[in-house]
Amino acid sequence: MGAESPGARDRVRQWRTTFRVWRWQRPFWAGLLTLLGGLPIAYFPYANLTMGQLTIRMSTTAGSGSLIIGVLLVVLGLTMWFQSATRVFAGVAAILLGLVSLVISNFGGFLLGFLLALFGGALGVSWAPGEVLAAKSTKDAQAVGPEPDEGVDDAREAADAGTATDQESRNGRHRAG
Repeated sequence: MGAESPGARDRVRQWRTTFRVWRWQRPFWAGLLTLLGGLPIAYFPYANLTMGQLTIRMSTTAGSGSLIIGVLLVVLGLTMWFQSATRVFAGVAAILLGLVSLVISNFGGFLLGFLLALFGGALGVSWAPGEVLAAKSTKDAQAVGPEPDEGVDDAREAADAGTATDQESRNGRHRAG
């Protein structure tokens, strides 16, 4: 007998499938990059780097601004995950906050947070939801052609478009004379 039972393998497979479906329904990578972009922007202004006896503080006068930008980027990343309808707003806001972090927060978390926020915001703006499989099969059926009774009235209207058979032409409004 193996160390792993078939029941555990099925649960892991089911969890991975569920996570994959959840991930495909939202801008997952955009939210992850935006969330990760906020961490160095918020962390570095408050970090102490110790090399032997030497302690280097990275704090700036705009430490609270860096913290606010970092927290907002984390919130925007979570918003992209859990409210995917606001992905365009969250993406644009992430790009703008990433740009502002260049000036406020140690060159945007030493360019690491800036680049992550920039790419995450761009992915959030450009992400579009996929098509549902049922809708895709309906579109394929429509692409094949209409049903025999469908489109007959449309064809008649198109054929009569150039003739004067409508009500206004019959009651004399378009007569010259």
